[in-house]
Amino acid sequence: QVQVVESGGGLVQPGGSLRLSCAASGSIDRIYGMGWYRQAPGKQRELVATITNGGSTNYVYSVKGRFTISRDNAKNTVYLQMNSLKPEDTAVYYCTADIARAGTSVRSYWGQGTQVTVSS
Repeated sequence: QVQVVESGGGLVQPGGSLRLSCAASGSIDRIYGMGWYRQAPGKQRELVATITNGGSTNYVYSVKGRFTISRDNAKNTVYLQMNSLKPEDTAVYYCTADIARAGTSVRSYWGQGTQVTVSS
C-alpha cells in the first residue's frame, strides 16, 4: 500500500505565503516525478508545478516567479512554497507522485487535496 498525504493549506491574505508539503509512504521501491495540481471551483484541474527525481522543474506560467517546487528524496517528500499569493490561486491543491513498487510498473498516486484560500 502507498499513501500520499498533503498538508499546509489554509487561509492567507493576498500577498501572503504558504508552504505545502506532501509525503509519500508505504511500500515504495522508487519515486520518479512528483508534482502539484490545483482545482478551483467550477474549473478543471490544472498542473501547477512538477519536479523530476533529478531536480528539474516545470511551472505553469501563472505561478512562475512566485511558486517554488522542491523535494527531499530521503524523506519521499515534495514541497510547494507559494509567495505573493493572489485570490486566483484559491483552489484545492493536490499532490501526485509517480511511484514504482517492487514487482509492479510505475503508476501515479494522488493525495486527498488541501484547501488554499487567498482572501482579505
